[in-house]
Amino acid sequence: MVTLSVEDLSVKYQSQGKIVHAVDHVSFSFDKTESLGIAGESGCGKSTLGLAVMKTLQENASVSGKIIFDGTQILAVSDSEFTKEIRWKQISMIFQGAMNSLDPVFTIKKQFEEILKKHNFQEDHIKTIEHAISTVGLPHSVLDKYPHEISGGMKQRVIIAMSLILKPMMVIADEPTTALDVLVQAQIMILLKKLKKEGLSIVLISHDLGIISEIAEKVGIMYAGQIVEFGDMKEIYKNPKHPYTIALLDSIPKIQESKSITPLKGNPPSLVNPPGGCRFYDRCPKAMEKCKKDPPKIKTATGFVMCWLHE
Repeated sequence: MVTLSVEDLSVKYQSQGKIVHAVDHVSFSFDKTESLGIAGESGCGKSTLGLAVMKTLQENASVSGKIIFDGTQILAVSDSEFTKEIRWKQISMIFQGAMNSLDPVFTIKKQFEEILKKHNFQEDHIKTIEHAISTVGLPHSVLDKYPHEISGGMKQRVIIAMSLILKPMMVIADEPTTALDVLVQAQIMILLKKLKKEGLSIVLISHDLGIISEIAEKVGIMYAGQIVEFGDMKEIYKNPKHPYTIALLDSIPKIQESKSITPLKGNPPSLVNPPGGCRFYDRCPKAMEKCKKDPPKIKTATGFVMCWLHE
């Protein structure tokens, strides 16, 4: 059974009289036995995609399309019903910049208790909180501390524990290792892989394809609000088809190779008034005249690619 299916999803923000096309006609799906990575440059719409699934977009956002989670079309569910039955209980999220989302004037325990009270959790609160903290490898003594009394890595683990406390089926992790040093990044990735082995489905949002390769079976490459290539992680890493995917992989340093990293010149197009045709046209080394028309969605062995080269 498919865990998450996104069909023709678009998200637009209205700001200062302009409309920003943050997510533009995105479609993909993956099974509940898999995890998904969403990769791309900053500003390509990755975080907006995650927030749309969680139904936590800003008030100036408008959404169209379908998001079907475990058989439920969640965009058709009322906010109150979504909060009561789905958010945090079935889908939770580790928000970008999560270390700054803890309230500085309450202890860690108090902030856990607020989540349980909000969702009318009936089981023993203390035992549940202590189990959640133990799951992420933290001592129970952390619960009596304030956020400023623990390290950045411990804060990130607390946030992960909060996302797991109601035992959801899926966690959306938006840049969970950002602003952490290399050692703590490794610890967080080991923790996420451990949780995945225990049956948790993870949607990992990152600009780092190396991190995504450690977690995900499926990968979606996002550019200027669109997913331009989607498929199995191994297939895309070994045989990338879209020129943007190739450029992303070429930007990763390889210890075994001495050749220099190839930079990608230019900037992504504005999402206020995105151009017609392929949005990678101005930066693509293989651009053709027909690329000025909207690219076709070509089926691949494990997914699709939006590129005229594979027509």
